[in-house]
Amino acid sequence: MSTDVFVIDEAVAWQDLGAGVRRKILGHNDAMMMVRVEFETGAIGPQHRHPHVQCAVVEKGSFDVTIEGVTRRLGTGDGYMVPSNALHGVVALEPGVLLDIFTPPREDFLAG
Repeated sequence: MSTDVFVIDEAVAWQDLGAGVRRKILGHNDAMMMVRVEFETGAIGPQHRHPHVQCAVVEKGSFDVTIEGVTRRLGTGDGYMVPSNALHGVVALEPGVLLDIFTPPREDFLAG
């Protein structure tokens, strides 16, 4: 299953993940997925790993991003790459938004 070629932000509902984090899936096909994730100040994207390759850009705010034990402070316009199965997570230092790209798509996100 794929989404439309064009995605209108206002037409996509947010999914509340709790603890000051919410996301919306902006599009996906068999090869990749684009997801916007919004964080309140202090919200945490807990350390985790998955087989998907992930890249992200900070659309707004600042985050401490940790990948395989190395932490960097990133701000608006900065980005990062997460290799497959690398342990990673984020902490929002202020209200912020990340735009994540995954390949292949996160089927777990689509399931619920």
